[in-house]
Amino acid sequence: MINLAWRDISHSLGKFITTALGVGLLIGVVLVMIGIYRGMVHDAMIVPNNIAPDLWVVQKETLGPFAESSRLHEDLKYSLKGFEGVSAVHPLTFQGVQIHKNGKPIRVYALGYESLSSFQPFTLTSGTAIKIRNREIIVDTKTGFKLGDEVHLGRNRYTVVGLTHKAVSSGGDPMIYLDLREAQELQFLFSNEQIRNDRERGGASNATAMVNAFSLTLKAGFDPKTVGDEIQRWKHQEVYTAQEQSDILTKNLIERSAKQIGMFTMILLIVSSVIISLIIYTMTMGKMKEIAILKLIGASNMLITKMIAQQSLLMGAIAFAGGALFANASANYFPKTVILIPSDGLKLFAVVIIISILASLGGIRSALKIDPASAIGG
Repeated sequence: MINLAWRDISHSLGKFITTALGVGLLIGVVLVMIGIYRGMVHDAMIVPNNIAPDLWVVQKETLGPFAESSRLHEDLKYSLKGFEGVSAVHPLTFQGVQIHKNGKPIRVYALGYESLSSFQPFTLTSGTAIKIRNREIIVDTKTGFKLGDEVHLGRNRYTVVGLTHKAVSSGGDPMIYLDLREAQELQFLFSNEQIRNDRERGGASNATAMVNAFSLTLKAGFDPKTVGDEIQRWKHQEVYTAQEQSDILTKNLIERSAKQIGMFTMILLIVSSVIISLIIYTMTMGKMKEIAILKLIGASNMLITKMIAQQSLLMGAIAFAGGALFANASANYFPKTVILIPSDGLKLFAVVIIISILASLGGIRSALKIDPASAIGG
C-alpha cells in the first residue's frame, strides 16, 4: 500500500521538520508559561512553609503580611503567649528593600526575626545562623553574595554569615534575614531630618517596636481554628490558619496572574492550531493530482483521510518534542522560577494531538472533494 503522506513528507522533509519545529517553539512557550505558573505558586509558599506556623496574627481587617501592609505592637506577644494552647510566639517583620552589589541594584525581601531564639525561618545551605544581634545577615545565593561579604543596608553594613538557596518571596525576590531589632530600625526608624521635621510639626513619635505579623506555634492537641477565634475575640486582630494564609497567597496574589497566563496559553494554542491547519491544507492542495489518481485506482475516502491525519499527527508530535526540548533547555535561564512537571507535559501532549486532528479536517475536507476525473484531464 502506497503511503502518500509519508512520500510527500520525504520529498520535502526539510520543510516539514522546519515547520514542525517552528510550531514547536510555540508549544515550548506554552510549556514554559505553565511552568512559570507552577513556579509562582511554589515561590509564594517558600517563606510561609519555612516559618511553618499554626496561626498567623496580623492587623485587624488585613489579609496578612504577604498580601497587605500590617502593623502590630511588638508587646502584643506577651498577651498572645497567655492564651491557652499557645506554645510559642514569634514576632516578624517583612519588607522589600534594595541592596547593591558591585554597583548593581538587587531587589530583595527582608525578614526580621528574633535571631537569638531557637526559631529559624530558613534552611541554611552553608554558614551559620546569626549569633550576635548586630551587623550579621543571612542572604540567599541568588543575590550573588558569599560568606564573609559585606552588605550595605539602610544605615549599616552587615557581614554575611549564612547562605540559603532558592529562598525567594512571592514576587520572586531573593530573601535576606536579619535580627528583629535591626529589621525594625530599617523599616520603622525615620531619618534624622524626618525626625526633626516631625518634632517641628508637633508629631515626634518614632516608635520602632512594631512588627508586621506574629507566627504562633500551638501545643499538641489544640485546634488552630478554636484558638484563633479566641485570640480574634479578645485581642481584636485578624487570625489566620496556615491553610487560610496559603489560600490568600494562591488566590488573591496569584489568581490574576494565573488568568493572564491562561489567556496567553489559549492564544498560543489557537495560533499553533491555525499554523498546523494551514500547513496541512497547503500540502494537501499541493498533491491534488496524486490524490485524484489514488481515487481513480480505487482508494477509499477512509484511506485518504487516514493519510492526511497521519501527516498532521506527525507534525504535532515533532512540534511537541521540539517544544519540550526547548522548554527544558531554557527553564533555568528565566529570572523567575520555572517548574516543569511530567503530568503537565502529558496533558499538553494530549491537547496537541487533539489540535492536530482538528487541524487536519480542512485538508481532509478538500481532499475528499477532489474529482477522480481530474487525474485524467491533467
